[in-house]
Amino acid sequence: MVVRPRIAVPADTLTEATEIINERMAPFAPKPIIEAIVKSGGAPVIFPSVAPEMVGDYLDLFDGVIFAGGADVDPTFFGEEPHQKLGPTYRKRDEFEIELLKQAVKAGKAIFGICRGMQVINAGLGGTLYQDLSENPLATIKHSQDAPGNFPSHHLTVEPDSRLFDLMGHRPFVNSRHHQGLKKIAPGVKVVASADDGVPEAIESITGNQILAVQWHPENMYKHYPESQRLFADLIDRARAVQAKR
Repeated sequence: MVVRPRIAVPADTLTEATEIINERMAPFAPKPIIEAIVKSGGAPVIFPSVAPEMVGDYLDLFDGVIFAGGADVDPTFFGEEPHQKLGPTYRKRDEFEIELLKQAVKAGKAIFGICRGMQVINAGLGGTLYQDLSENPLATIKHSQDAPGNFPSHHLTVEPDSRLFDLMGHRPFVNSRHHQGLKKIAPGVKVVASADDGVPEAIESITGNQILAVQWHPENMYKHYPESQRLFADLIDRARAVQAKR
């Protein structure tokens, strides 16, 4: 029997007020990400934001991990106090995901980041973020689109010597829903795609293929844009190689 690679999806948390007791602070995962994993041949496993001390108990349960979108990253994790334009944060999720990232890197798991997920990866590995793109003098195009979230809104330029180039080509057209961005790039990763104003849009491992992360939301585009689906298929391929070593 062929066993699908298991893909961890650290959960977001429903922080809005609700009268239903079972929905208060309930963990959840984005349905499009779950569907994209399954379509690509993986088995999704959702992890709630528990105490970071428990991360080691999860390591044997997955081959790859997707760090998904969501709230802003708490700036104290990269040595800053809150900017006036910082959005909502949820520290418990940050603590769990950053520890999960560090242990997943050490354990050789396949890693994919989406939007906030790319920012978590960069901050968790020692980089910093612009808490709002108004801090970045290069940011001149619209990075938080008003168009529906599954529509592309701006182009990227992808470095030709990158894994992303092999998956999406030189000039992909992507959606964009973020107001934070990468500032100092973390050790061990490199920028492999940028918007036309120079804002980083994707990072990869400098050596090997363990990490790939993008600033846009391919889970909202994969049904109609094959190049977005290839990002998930690539994660499953990398996770399958991890699975084969177990």
